[in-house]
Amino acid sequence: MNAIAEAVAGAGISVVRFEFEYMAKRRQDGKRRGPDRAPKLIQRYQEALQQIEDPRRAIIGGKSLGGRIASMIADDAGVAGVVCLGYPFHPPGKPERLRTAHLETLRTPTLIVQGTRDPFGTPEEVASYALSLSIEVVWIEDGDHSFKPRKKSGRTNEQNLATATDSIIAFANSLS
Repeated sequence: MNAIAEAVAGAGISVVRFEFEYMAKRRQDGKRRGPDRAPKLIQRYQEALQQIEDPRRAIIGGKSLGGRIASMIADDAGVAGVVCLGYPFHPPGKPERLRTAHLETLRTPTLIVQGTRDPFGTPEEVASYALSLSIEVVWIEDGDHSFKPRKKSGRTNEQNLATATDSIIAFANSLS
């Protein structure tokens, strides 16, 4: 996230970041814990959005759960767009437990950047979902949930992060 946020900001796009409480606690005490329930995460996201001068011009998003929560509030928040990095379409190994119901009717322009080896949603799985036409999915070649490729793929992490960043910048520019 740091590298992508820095590169997007370097392209002249303002980036504002915040942290969910469960992640801040993890960073402070080193204990791995599960995320808070969706209502608490939604509330925290909405509080962060209130700090932005004009949310209607904002593109919100996040990594994994952060992107999911952003996509859940986007229509009501009236933001310009959403960027989801590594969307958790389902828990790994449980493709029957989809987290896509709200994505079927999402009206806000949305970019999902997903690794082709992401255990939370592969290209074959995602192709079968009834996603809104407002959603564009960009696939990161041989990327896992963090876009990291295998050495044998011939791709580097830097290449995959650059592809993700370029896609985000192009998406942001298409909305302005």
